[in-house]
Amino acid sequence: MKKLILASAVSMALTGAVQANEHSGTYDFDNEGDHQFITFKISHLGYSWLYGRFNEFDGQFVYDEANPANSSVSVTIDTGSVDTNHAERDKHLRSEDFLYVDEFPQATFKSKRVVVDDEGEADIIGDLTLRGVTKEITLDAEMIGHGADPWGGYRMGFEAETELRLKDFGIPMDLGKASETVEFTISVEGIRQ
Repeated sequence: MKKLILASAVSMALTGAVQANEHSGTYDFDNEGDHQFITFKISHLGYSWLYGRFNEFDGQFVYDEANPANSSVSVTIDTGSVDTNHAERDKHLRSEDFLYVDEFPQATFKSKRVVVDDEGEADIIGDLTLRGVTKEITLDAEMIGHGADPWGGYRMGFEAETELRLKDFGIPMDLGKASETVEFTISVEGIRQ
């Protein structure tokens, strides 16, 4: 009888562990379906917002449901894909005054730790390398949702925001006090591998 109770307890514990981790795994960004965006906005002289995006980037995140602090994310951005819907401005943004894409064609982010609060939102702390400068930044992230897709896969989506000071990354162009920082929003949908 004791063996039966013990076996039942072990079985229940294992089932609970499987259920607790059913969403865990490694997720590749869905860049084929283009269900991902990196957008930014910066003040123009303090009078309006200038919006843009990076059209080409890729990445991966690991989600550990049992211990979300063990989760991680890495992203690589093609800086030459900057797009503000204005060809001359984009050409200037690719120049030495801003992104200097001839010298630094990629920007990367690699997380170092994840801090999750009681409401399930997370601070993802990691190193951003942009224009050859590496600085620690924090992404304020939240899970949007997860579940099976119509093609037999499993997906999970997150959105994160951060704010960067241009001077911190060696960008020499002085746009005035109102434009010292740029706000980024990163929205990704990952497919579990």
